[in-house]
Amino acid sequence: MTQIYLVRHGQPDYEPIDSRGWPGMAADTAPLSLQGTKQAEAVADLLSGIGATYLVSSPFTRALHSAAIIGHRLALGVRVDYDLRDWLPDHTGSWRGTADVRAARAEFDAYDGEWPEGVPRPWEPLSRVRERARAALARHTASTDGPVLAITHSMVIRALTGEQDTAHGSHEYYRYDPADDV
Repeated sequence: MTQIYLVRHGQPDYEPIDSRGWPGMAADTAPLSLQGTKQAEAVADLLSGIGATYLVSSPFTRALHSAAIIGHRLALGVRVDYDLRDWLPDHTGSWRGTADVRAARAEFDAYDGEWPEGVPRPWEPLSRVRERARAALARHTASTDGPVLAITHSMVIRALTGEQDTAHGSHEYYRYDPADDV
């Protein structure tokens, strides 16, 4: 059993992306806002006493930016795992902006995160998010025996814990048991 602190990245600043009109996955390059930087600093301070021995992050810029701040404050190196990435609102990566993401999210919520039986949708179902996130945690908890910090996204946290409202710069405690994967 490994103690994992699932940390949602700080508040992102999408202005550099939106002002350039970049569509789809370009939004994943958004850095933290000033408030997001402060949130990452605050959660690092909050978690400084848990004795974390390992830090892994989503590859998306807002998570990496948060992980860099947290890792620096806690003297932990940052490892990156693609499977801790955010939920995909469209597997083709062709969404045009927040309106498209909101529409996909509305449909996702209407179906409680899973595709209707026999009707694949372009968005990633919650069960796939959970499966890939648990695979990432299995890879990273195998090499440490202390608490792990995983810097990720609200949908990953939701898939693993059921918590739907984790705020930017907040965390949820998660006990990972590899025996649950068999």
